[in-house]
Amino acid sequence: MIDIYAPDMKYADTQIAKRYSKVQHYPEINQAAVREMHRQVGDLQISENGLALRGLLVRHLILPNGLAGTEDILNFLAEEISTNTYIHLMDQYHPAFRARYYPEINRKIQREEFITAISAAQRLGLNRLEKC
Repeated sequence: MIDIYAPDMKYADTQIAKRYSKVQHYPEINQAAVREMHRQVGDLQISENGLALRGLLVRHLILPNGLAGTEDILNFLAEEISTNTYIHLMDQYHPAFRARYYPEINRKIQREEFITAISAAQRLGLNRLEKC
């Protein structure tokens, strides 16, 4: 039995997922999985001591130049999952391995890109954010 799901939502666009991770149909499969996880465990419940008890916690790594489709992912979560979704917005993208072959991702994200992601989440009513 699973009490806590912590899936990544990496990409909102099929072509971007294919280009950078060589996967087919990533957004559709990922969204279906997140829907099912939420159906099973609901929104994240946290104890008085701050411990996660049961629920869904979504992790999202912000990529340079908006390539992860952060706003689309946040919109999906707000509209199709729950505005009470606990979201871990991560700004620690570090270009490595073959990033040098893709100039558009060959840099860390800028502070403004992170602030834009947080603002988008709040505008969509997503206020259970962990910002790292």
